[in-house]
Formats: sequence, structure tokens, C-alpha cells
Amino acid sequence: MEKFGKSQSVKRVEDLRLLTGHGRYVEDIAPQGSLVAFFVRSTVAHATINSIDTAEAKDVDGVHAVLTAQDLIDAGVDLHIEFSQAPNRDGTKGCAAPRPVLATDRVRYVGEAYACVVAETMAQAKDAAELIEFDYDELPAKVDPVPGGEELHPDYTKDNIVYDFADGDAEATKKVFDEAANVIELEVVDNRIIVNSMEPRGAYAEWDGDRLHLCFNGQGVWGMKSHLAKSFGMDEEKVRVTHPDVGGGFGMKAPPYPEYFVIAEASKRAGKPVLWMSDRTEAMLTDNGGRALVSTTKLAFDADNKLIGYWVQTMSDMGAYSSNFGQFIQSFLFARVLMGVYDVQHALLEVKGIFTNTVPTDAYRGAGRPEAIFALERSMDNAARVLGVDPMELRRKNFIPVNKFPYKTVTGENYDVGDFNKVLDRAEAEADIAGFAARKAKSAEAGKLRGLGLCYYIESILGDPSEHTQVDFNDDGTATIYVGTQSNGQGHETVFAQFLSDQTGIPTDKISFVQGDSDRIAIGGGTGGSRSVTTQNNAVLYTVEVMTKAFTKFLAEENGVDEGDVSFDDERFRIEGSNVAPTFLEVAAMAREKNRTDLLSFREKAKIPGRSYPNGAHFAEVEIDPDTGETTVVKYTVVDDLGNLINPMLAEGQVHGGVAQGIGQAINERVVYDEDGQLLTATFMDYSMPRAYDTPWIMFNSEPVPSTANIMGMKGCGEAGTVGALAAVTNAVQDAVWDRGIQNVSMPFTPMRVWELLNAA
Repeated sequence: MEKFGKSQSVKRVEDLRLLTGHGRYVEDIAPQGSLVAFFVRSTVAHATINSIDTAEAKDVDGVHAVLTAQDLIDAGVDLHIEFSQAPNRDGTKGCAAPRPVLATDRVRYVGEAYACVVAETMAQAKDAAELIEFDYDELPAKVDPVPGGEELHPDYTKDNIVYDFADGDAEATKKVFDEAANVIELEVVDNRIIVNSMEPRGAYAEWDGDRLHLCFNGQGVWGMKSHLAKSFGMDEEKVRVTHPDVGGGFGMKAPPYPEYFVIAEASKRAGKPVLWMSDRTEAMLTDNGGRALVSTTKLAFDADNKLIGYWVQTMSDMGAYSSNFGQFIQSFLFARVLMGVYDVQHALLEVKGIFTNTVPTDAYRGAGRPEAIFALERSMDNAARVLGVDPMELRRKNFIPVNKFPYKTVTGENYDVGDFNKVLDRAEAEADIAGFAARKAKSAEAGKLRGLGLCYYIESILGDPSEHTQVDFNDDGTATIYVGTQSNGQGHETVFAQFLSDQTGIPTDKISFVQGDSDRIAIGGGTGGSRSVTTQNNAVLYTVEVMTKAFTKFLAEENGVDEGDVSFDDERFRIEGSNVAPTFLEVAAMAREKNRTDLLSFREKAKIPGRSYPNGAHFAEVEIDPDTGETTVVKYTVVDDLGNLINPMLAEGQVHGGVAQGIGQAINERVVYDEDGQLLTATFMDYSMPRAYDTPWIMFNSEPVPSTANIMGMKGCGEAGTVGALAAVTNAVQDAVWDRGIQNVSMPFTPMRVWELLNAA
């Protein structure tokens, strides 16, 4: 890597450890002798709580504590988990109904915890849980995300409306619709999913008599640290939060969850560490869900098929409580890419969030941007069919032209660069669109329906634009990099060591990597919103700049020359007129000999000046067996503009993973609650996940237009695959069945649903 230059496809250094069973996850590193926690959860979706009697449970052998909400209140613990409130259209904030860590007056979804048993073994904890007497009066359950029904939080809402959000100029947009030559409407259903990370959520807590340590498998430690300090009335320096290896996050593991607070109090009471690990059904019942919205879209065109207006009205299922960023996902974040890649300045988004007796919803890979692009790209594809024009040509006619960049969108985003026609041209060639007719005919000969779908997506990188990096030069001649982001499997150990090596010439095998420890890293933004690569590497770059200047000054002083006579060529420092050419590590060794400790550790913060906007074209081809309804994605092509890439292989892997999750939602996954709020898809017997069989070889190509919003020209890639996949697959299915008179299809395309659709037609 060091010899042949930058931006190479380097294998992940962490893979050997992880693939050979040497990963260190929460359950692997829990302290010896930890007690175990078992949460007692509601079996009904909605009920008022009359009493919770734990007396008999406390007498079971091996039980160290049984906690209810009242026990936490008596201990002075703040029960309520903080969350963000979306702005309402009238200037007020969204609903502030509290979310307790254990149920207080009501239970509001199946799986909500109302007690926690802490014991020496799980068998003892479960035996004790059976003895807890839970007296309640059941209330009607509400599962449809529309206003009305039994109020879940009667003191805080009317008709269960959590927020009423709007973005755009309503008056101007409606005027454009009145003047339009064609208005085309479509209902777009974005089905609820369960994230199902490979490693379920888990955590352990321990007190040393003075400080609290919580280790959990999340996406950043600092937010959780602040939440815990507030809940327990502690100074933040008295709280340490850590992450070990994390087996998948996808946005779902980012928020604080009730269990983490409860086991912290349980550990304090028991005087021992307490471990909780979710099992799979428990995860399905309690992990934040994703998507879960229904949108009605309207596109306004002039007589020349120029798009002049866009209007979206959405109902978003919030579940029973507002989660961490739940109110923002389908409102503010949806709005960031509302108009996608199209040159339209009249658009309106209207969203209502609705409480239902289901598990709360929050971020899932993409967090609002996949939902927005799905609605828009389904609508554009549908409009092309209704208007009788080629879907690619309709998009080309309405792309933001290159000469309009930088471009301010209708919702206030500042797209810095873009060349959408260039990317689409490359995608059309790579996907062999010219050969599709022959492939379709061959499928027809075999009795199959074949469809082609396009999605041209754009996403907005989110999160804190600033990040911290620390680099230490160690006594053994190595270096350590400390980062404020958090890997959940993305390859951060490789990427950030590789980038530091690229910039300093320090061999990667001499660089160790530290993340996820609030004691060792003072502050950081965690991972989410595809922010990691741009923000963290920007901070690394600035830290290297500071180190280079400091080492240059030191070398000048040591060699009696001017600073201008010292240069650095990405591998070695050079002193004009001499053969002195030390590496970074050699200069650090010289500084140690001179007792210059100020040159052995550098910690810097840097902020990127603007967000970047990954974009690209996805082409999907599907085959449908009309006799069985089986739908198979048989060909998938991606051409992405992800800006400059540090490690193309890792970027491709991120895109592959995102596409696989998009295909999973489109073909397999669907959460089903019955009318009483019971989750009918609570095991893998009932909830289908994508398999290797469901995913074709994904052709990935890079067509970069370097971002001007950061000096590296990078754009995030972590969520890009999912943002494009939903509409590409759905549009392909729509294409396959359009000639049979089916003019609106909805995910997921399971065999039964597709078979029924074809037979009904």
C-alpha cells in the first residue's frame, strides 16, 4: 500500500480476527461473575396498570433484585429517555409525551418492559419472573397509522398526532398545480421492517463504588454517557461508556434504549456487574423498527413534460413512543432530499406522525433519505408510464443541469457538484440496457415476466460536521490513532489507519486503532448518516497538518536551519542541502530522546465546511414466475458518484450490503401486527430475511465527481446502496406487470402477494 500509492483496494485488517471467531463482543467481555438481567414484558399492546406485585419473585433463590418503575423513582433515577422533537407547521414542537425506561401508568406495546429480574442465572431470573403478579385493564389497541382511535398519551395528543410537519411553499406549489398540464398521483407504501442485526442488542453495567461503566453494542458512546449522567444525577466524568466489537448497527443501535438505564441501577443495587443480552424474538419485539409510512405523491408537469411541482402527503407510524430521532426521520430528514436530482423549485412536503400500539420506529440505514427517494423515484417512474415516455428520458429532461451547480434546493440544501447525465450514461452502458429487450424475450420464452427498473438517487450526509482525532507516538516505535466515530462492521480499523498511513508514511502495521471509549476519547460524533469517512478523515488530515508543522519546527531547531528549509513529501521529512530524511516515527523517537512530550501526542478537532451528496443510478432487473408469484432479482447494476474513494473495495462492500438490505425490504421483509397489536412476525419462521439466493451479483462502478465540500473530495457511501435499491427493484416489478393492467405495486413482493396481484388482474 505504501509503495504503490493512495486509494487502493486494501483488504480489511479486522477480517481475520472477526472471521476466525476472535471478535470481542459484549457477551464475550462481560466480567466474570456477572449477574444476568431478564426483562418482564407486556403480552398486551395497550392497558392501564393497576399493580405490579414482585414480593414472591424477590424470594426466589439466586435473585438479587427485582425492579419496577417505582423502584427507580424511589432511587432518584429520572425514568424518562430524552428524544428530539420535530417542528410543527405552526411553529410549535412535536409531542413531548415521555417515554419511561419501565412502564409506569400504562403499557403501550407488546414487549414493553414493566419489570426487571436480576439473578445469578437466566433460569432463576425466568422462574422469578413467572411469580410477578401484573394486574391491568386492557384498552383498545391502535395499529393503523392514521389520526384517531384510542389515545395512547391522552394528556399530550389529540387523535394520536405526534407532529404535523411541513416544508416548502404551500401557496406557490398549489398555484403551480392549478396551472399544470398534467398532474399524476400515486400512493407509495414503505413497509415497516425489523432491522435484525446479526448481533442482537446487549450491554453490561458495573459500578466501582464511585463511577458507572456501561458497555453496550451501539454506534457512539458520548450521547449515551450524557443520558446516563442526567438520569442518575451524576457528573459526566463519573460515567464511562464503551463499545467492544459491534455486530451490525444500521441506525437501529444508535439510540439509548430502556434496558441500559435499568441494568445500571440494577448493578448499583446488587453490587455486581449485570449483563443483559437480547434474544432474537425479544429483539424483534423491542428494537426500533424502520420505515413504516404511507405517502400520497403528486407530480405536476407542463405540456412539454417538464416537472414543475411536487406535493407529498405522508402518514408516518411512530409506534408507541417517540424514539431518539424518530420524529425527525420522516419529516426533517425526508425533506433534505425531497426533490432528489430534479430542477424544481416548487415542492411541498406535509407529514403527520401518528402514535400506534407498536414498537417505536427510528433510523434504519439511510434514515429518511431512502424513504424520500423511494417516494420520488416511484412517482417519476409511474409518471413516465402514464405520460407514455421513456423513464430515462423523463429523468434526463428534469435533471439539475451541470451549469447550475452549486445548486440550492427547494428545501434549502446546497448541492455542491453533480453530473447526473454522465453517471446515468455510464450506468446505461454497464447495465446493457440496449440488450434488455432480448433478455425480456428470452424470459418470455421460459414463461417468465421480466422487468427493468431505474432509480436515480441522491442523499445528504448527516450528523455533526465536526470530528476529533488523536494520534499518539508510543514508546515502542508505533503510533495509535483515536477516532470519534464507531465501526459496526464498516471497516474503520482499516480505513482510518490506511488514511493516516497515506498522509504520514507511517506503515499501517505500525498503527493501532482505538474507538468507542469515553475515557480514552474525550468526545466524538459516533457513526450515522454516512458521516464517518468524510468527517473523521477531515479531522485526521488536519491533525496530520498540525503534526507536520510541529515536527518541521522541531527538525529546524535541531538542525540549525530555517523552517522553510524543511519539507515533507508524504513519506519523509527532507532538509535542503543535507542527507537528513527522517520518517514520522523517527522524528517522534528523536523528540522522545529530547524529552519533548509535547510532540508525542496530538489531539485536534476539524469541521467540514459543508455536506456532501452521494448520488448514482441503480438498474434492477427482475423475473416473475406468474404461476407461483416468485419474484427474483436477476441482474443489478450500480454506478455511483461517491466522490474520491480511499479504499474502493470497502466502498463497494458498503454498496453491496446496502443493496442487499434494500432487496430484502422489497422482496422479503414485512412486519405484521394483528388488530390487537400482537406481532405476528416475531421469529424467523414468520419474518423473511434476504438470503444469498435472493441477491444477484451486484455490478458496482464508480463515476466520481469530487465533492467541493471537503478538501479530500469525498462523499459518504454507507447508506447509498439502500437509498437506491428500494425504487429500482419496485420499478422493475412494476415494469414486469404493467402490461397486465397492474398500475401500482407495493413492497414486499413475496410469492403470495405477487400471485394474488396477478390473479386479481
